[in-house]
Amino acid sequence: MTPTELLVIGTAAAMAGAMNAVAGGGTFFSFPALLAIGVPPVIANASNAVALWPASLSSAYAYRSELAHFGKGLPALTAVAFVGGIAGGLLLLATRDDTFSMLIPWLLLIATVMFAGSGRISALLAQLRGQGASGPSHATPGGLLFQFGVSIYGGFFGAGMGIVMIAALAIQGHRDIHDINALKNWLSAVIYSVAVVTFVIAGAVSWPHTLVMLATAAVGGYWGAVGARKVPAAWLRRFIITVGTFLTIYYFYTTYLQ
Repeated sequence: MTPTELLVIGTAAAMAGAMNAVAGGGTFFSFPALLAIGVPPVIANASNAVALWPASLSSAYAYRSELAHFGKGLPALTAVAFVGGIAGGLLLLATRDDTFSMLIPWLLLIATVMFAGSGRISALLAQLRGQGASGPSHATPGGLLFQFGVSIYGGFFGAGMGIVMIAALAIQGHRDIHDINALKNWLSAVIYSVAVVTFVIAGAVSWPHTLVMLATAAVGGYWGAVGARKVPAAWLRRFIITVGTFLTIYYFYTTYLQ
């Protein structure tokens, strides 16, 4: 890597870590940065997943006590996330770089729309706060099927995955915001973990880029957690949506119109 490339991915990963700690959406910064310096799309996606993976583990650990509220439904949801994460990771590895390049604008569009809609989901959760106990402790067939689809998407790309999970859990009747975040963080950690292991075993990770991003993302995550109360989350969300919209338009233009 040249010093310029080092600066680009290091800064992008630091921003991704900070954004994930405050409002989510970090992939909008770190993944395009890898593409910008010439990392092939599939390797860039796999490397980005590895770089941001530790944050998913720490988030899941922070909510460990709330997971007990899901009772017998947790093992089934975990198993579905495990299988779906592997399937998504293998699907990515089986996808050619030129094919994945054609999918990038659509994936960014989906992630941007989901992130933009997360404000309504947050409002729903705010209304549900304090309305009683969480939803059913068992996993419904519809919930398991939906989680399987989300898990495949998460293993394949991942941006916006948490927003979809939050919406699905609220729709299924879960009322406690902490329980919802706990399950979302746990299932996300499972999906990212098995996908990351799949990428590493397959040799799809560019370690020089990934190690730099791991370090700076950790620093950014710490800064984001410390400064979370100083910057209005709404401002950050608008900024991320703006970035996502710009990147979506840019990749549609460069992929299909040039």
